[in-house]
Amino acid sequence: QVQLVESGGGLVQAGGSLRLSCAATGRTATNYNMGWFRQAPGKEREFVGGIRANYGYTDYSDSVKGRFTIFRDNAKMTVYLQMNSLKPEDTAVYYCAAYSGPYSYFKLKEKYDYWGQGTQVTVSS
Repeated sequence: QVQLVESGGGLVQAGGSLRLSCAATGRTATNYNMGWFRQAPGKEREFVGGIRANYGYTDYSDSVKGRFTIFRDNAKMTVYLQMNSLKPEDTAVYYCAAYSGPYSYFKLKEKYDYWGQGTQVTVSS
């Protein structure tokens, strides 16, 4: 079993930055590929980015590429989502999630085994 707890959300002005954290517990948590998703009101949950369990390979959605960065600290069993140049359209509840399997599954939310409770990010214009 893996448990995920997100933190770091809040209210920020457009152009600002936030860093979200996702702390994992569980003996094998470091063996999981990790993803960040977001869900805005009335919209589907969408892929933001992901990072492999090993080698640090990352992938991002086109809407955040160049602005968001994912990195992990396996010693702390924590994954981070650094968000820069935030836009009002980035407003959503952000979720971290974990799965074991091919990294090609990054964007497929149905492949993820564990989810955090979500943290709200609001970007004002």
